[in-house]
Amino acid sequence: MFRSIQAGQAVASLAQDYVLSGGRLDPPQVVLRKLFERLGATYIKLGQFIASSPSLFPEEYVLEFQKCLDRTDPVPFATIQRILKQELQQQPLESVFSYIDPQPLASASVAQSVFSYIDPQPLASASVAQVHSAVLAGSGKEVVIKVLRPGTEDVLLTDLNFLYLFTRVLEFIAPELNRLSVGNILSDIKASMMDEVDFTKEAYHLQTFNDFLDKRGLRGVATAPYVYRQFSSKRVLVMERLSGVPLTDLASIRAVTSKDPEGVLISALNTWFASVLGADTFHADVHAGNLLVLPDGRVGFIDFGIVGSISPVTWKAMEALLASLAVGDYDTMARALATIGACSEDVDYSAFARDLQSFFSELESLNSSLVVTADPSAGFSSMAASVEVDQAQVNRLLLDLVAIGERHGIRFPREFGLFVKQLLYFDRYTRILAPELRVFDDARVNWRAPGNSPGSSSSASSSFDGTEIRMSSSGGGYSYN
Repeated sequence: MFRSIQAGQAVASLAQDYVLSGGRLDPPQVVLRKLFERLGATYIKLGQFIASSPSLFPEEYVLEFQKCLDRTDPVPFATIQRILKQELQQQPLESVFSYIDPQPLASASVAQSVFSYIDPQPLASASVAQVHSAVLAGSGKEVVIKVLRPGTEDVLLTDLNFLYLFTRVLEFIAPELNRLSVGNILSDIKASMMDEVDFTKEAYHLQTFNDFLDKRGLRGVATAPYVYRQFSSKRVLVMERLSGVPLTDLASIRAVTSKDPEGVLISALNTWFASVLGADTFHADVHAGNLLVLPDGRVGFIDFGIVGSISPVTWKAMEALLASLAVGDYDTMARALATIGACSEDVDYSAFARDLQSFFSELESLNSSLVVTADPSAGFSSMAASVEVDQAQVNRLLLDLVAIGERHGIRFPREFGLFVKQLLYFDRYTRILAPELRVFDDARVNWRAPGNSPGSSSSASSSFDGTEIRMSSSGGGYSYN
């Protein structure tokens, strides 16, 4: 009943907007985005899923839902205290935390809820979680506390079950809808969203990534927040607070650490590629806010709300794709991409290769947006540059690549989109931090699987769709430190 009232209020609000605009009707994707924002947590997360899945949804909806706002009023601090006491099994908060900042650092979705500085006013207030800074009693260590907004899980479960049943009924009434696999997509969305409101899952991803860094000897170049499991639960996540600057801020990187920015970027690339190849999951949201450069020069990976994984078979095709990109072999790239996605039998690989060449040539010509600053008193040597890595630009590029595939009868899985999006982020970072670095040609960047080092053979061989392909490959072999 309560959700029905909320839905009625949301529709009434849209009707009011229509009247106030003088009867101007927005496009369907705009109306749907506004409705989702008014319906709350479930639909906001669904909108974010649409925005991050260009291989599943129409372009106009993907672009529109990138604007989906995830802001609500902060939960009163008394409510946060009550939840913490419940989750800490009635322990007095003073026995755990010597101080809790009553002003939220953030109240946001999991992908946006960790920040590198304290703001006395809430930075955001959104649908799933609220984040507070705190100090642990005894050790005095600074931590962040992520608290699930009360009632979020119940609302998500109710809404998603309704949507799932509704789509199943539609598929029964109209069997032709089965080919769209809407029910299966919603089932995947439900699993993803329920994982996001279970903070034990994020704690697990953080812990396994930290274990991976230790196992592979990468702790000297990268890290992630330590999870205080004894104070964490399904609704509360207490983590070490990492203080650093975004990977895109060249001036701040030079100010905070003596390490060479290009070397820091290479460390980030090597760590990420190592996790793709050797960890259970990889970080699938490496936008600038989630990669911090720490004072000791290490890269801090934060916010593991979105993770991905790639099967060995898919990675074999991805490796061929990256190797072909390094040498400009677009015919091989076309066949590798066809292997990754579902495709028709009559793919024109030559035409597909020409379109891919045009796409990557355009990508190469794009310049990141530079902001150049200088301290007049210090002279020209003090000049620094920082880059604004536009997430909309990254999504636009990914949409273009997906559209090229669809024109040639190829549909890519969501996991491929997640992986390529991270590569596009790193491409943006490379253009400002190390513009001369050729990522897939440089021996310092370890993106190949063990055993596929060019040093072991002069060429790599892969088979796609029954066609034997041989590629000359250059660049560094893969090795664990």
